[in-house]
Amino acid sequence: MSHLQNTFIRPSSLTPAVRMGLSISVATGLYGISFGALAVAAGLSIWQTMALSALMFTGGSQFAFIGVIAGGGAGSAALGAATLLGVRNAVYGMQMNRMLQPKGWRKYLAAQVTIDESAATASGQIDAAEQSRGFWTAGVGVFVLWNVFTFVGAWLGDALGDPRQWGLDGAAVAAFLGLLWPRLQQREPVALAVLCGVLTALAVPLLAPGLPILVAAVVGAAWGWWRSAVAQTAGLSTEEAL
Repeated sequence: MSHLQNTFIRPSSLTPAVRMGLSISVATGLYGISFGALAVAAGLSIWQTMALSALMFTGGSQFAFIGVIAGGGAGSAALGAATLLGVRNAVYGMQMNRMLQPKGWRKYLAAQVTIDESAATASGQIDAAEQSRGFWTAGVGVFVLWNVFTFVGAWLGDALGDPRQWGLDGAAVAAFLGLLWPRLQQREPVALAVLCGVLTALAVPLLAPGLPILVAAVVGAAWGWWRSAVAQTAGLSTEEAL
């Protein structure tokens, strides 16, 4: 029992990492309402919507998926857009596995709740115990509240009317900007973000729904590969090259 308490959180130990994880859980969970409402508006049933939140559980991929479906795109395009956005979680997973070193069943649970918020909360801590507390609080907290509010949004979908009149279609964009903005501290990331944004905007009227974001992903991946090759040639780490 004591091992489980150390793995997760003692209710009375509201450390800075726990408080951060809880606040992020509430803020992120709430805009699950927008996903639920938009998913139902795109033609998914309540249970299909809930399955996406419980199994896919990565907000960016979920919004991309229903965005392509709502725009009339094919299922393959929706899956491709969702998969590309979800690749970042695999990168987070390697980082969290090295940082937290979960064992047994906790490794599978950690894989499920490794998302932007849990990885960011853990990475923002210095102490190893705080890293673990922050990761589990944010990861499990977001998972629970995201699914609860997804159901609320899907159930109230018809009562809410057009989700756009409430600004729910912009909730995901605002959340992404909130996560991205602190990372844009150098000119090169800003330039890459602007380039990908411009290319995506230019591709929207020319390509089927779901494909413009793939163009941006290819450009970003090519840029990262080129910078990595430059770093290796110069004998530097990728971070030093950037």
